Amino acid sequence: MRWQNRRQSSNVEDRRGRGGGAVGKGGGIIGLIVVLVGMYYGVDLTGLVGTPQIGGAQQSSSLSQNQEEHINGLARVVLAETEDTWSDYFARNGQRYQAPVLVLYTGATQSACGTGQSAMGPFYCPGDQKIYLDLSFYEDMKRQLAAQGGDAAFAYVIAHEVGHHVQNLLGILPKVHQAQQRADKTRANQLSVRLELQADCFAGVWAYNARQRQLFEGDDVSRILDAAESVGDDRIQNRSQGYAVPDSFTHGSSAERKTWFQRGFASGDPAQCNTF
Repeated sequence: MRWQNRRQSSNVEDRRGRGGGAVGKGGGIIGLIVVLVGMYYGVDLTGLVGTPQIGGAQQSSSLSQNQEEHINGLARVVLAETEDTWSDYFARNGQRYQAPVLVLYTGATQSACGTGQSAMGPFYCPGDQKIYLDLSFYEDMKRQLAAQGGDAAFAYVIAHEVGHHVQNLLGILPKVHQAQQRADKTRANQLSVRLELQADCFAGVWAYNARQRQLFEGDDVSRILDAAESVGDDRIQNRSQGYAVPDSFTHGSSAERKTWFQRGFASGDPAQCNTF
């Protein structure tokens, strides 16, 4: 990616190195899925599963200083690129885009949705309209999720979380959360999948615009597609337990996640992202 020497977003709150609260152990990838479901409902479920072993519970980063500087700069540039994409879209529709704040933290931190932990991976909290990110997830994608896309894969993850913020601004997120609260578990999971796939499509819209601005180079887009597939529920469940349970999916299969990202990337049109 050609991200160096580009505008960095100022909508960043740096909490790295601060203590964030008690953190447990154990849980695995299935625990991660349980915790993420809780985040969608605005409920802290970390106490039910402990801390999954993706990311770290340490209050000091496992990254070198050079790695931290590299990933910190990358995250701020990607956030700025999403601001450009969505500001243009909202302006074309007679609205003003309210950009989210990116919170950088180490290990654990407090959010309006409960205790955020690096074990959850990056997440968006609609309660405070902030995206929470432990920079160590960059390396976790390689070690735990087998996503080898480097900068491009990490950029996709941030763009996906910004996609949830766009859903919130458009009123999609609160409507779906209300429907989930009235639904049984199977239906609630299905709605969660639709939210996630739409966020993937919105990430594709960002990528369409990023390509126009020549942010990508070489096989960056292929790396993003590999990353989208690597975080499919079927891929995660097969790695963690040897089989997949479609009714328990909360994010979508590898094929679905790739397909919806490609749809946004091919069109650059958020109107093509109606997963509902």
